[in-house]
Amino acid sequence: MDTLSEDNFTKDMHVGENPNHPLHFLAASSIIGDKVHDSNGESMGDIKDIMLDVAIGKIEYYVVEFGGFLGMGTKYFAIPYNLLQIDPDKKIFIFTRPKETLEKAPGFDHWHWPETNFHLVTDYWRFV
Repeated sequence: MDTLSEDNFTKDMHVGENPNHPLHFLAASSIIGDKVHDSNGESMGDIKDIMLDVAIGKIEYYVVEFGGFLGMGTKYFAIPYNLLQIDPDKKIFIFTRPKETLEKAPGFDHWHWPETNFHLVTDYWRFV
């Protein structure tokens, strides 16, 4: 139990009576800032936030920062939860669709975040 508090805030999996292996739980604070790659291993951005549906108690989408240079031209995307898979060995998330899918997706800027479910009900994410 000595590593319990450490396990809750890192992605390290320790041996012992209750190891987090295979990976089942992560603290939200440990996910924010994680890298997102496509299935070819190319970097696509990083997770800026996690949006929860508090009525049913589940993650609805990740906010992923993608593109831009030195803060210019950066866009944010509300990526449905089921389109990112974790790679616990590399400690990254994998976007399960082609990179072009995200490049064509409706995004938003830092100052104009969408209504909570705006991007989830659009036809764009429903059919990708």
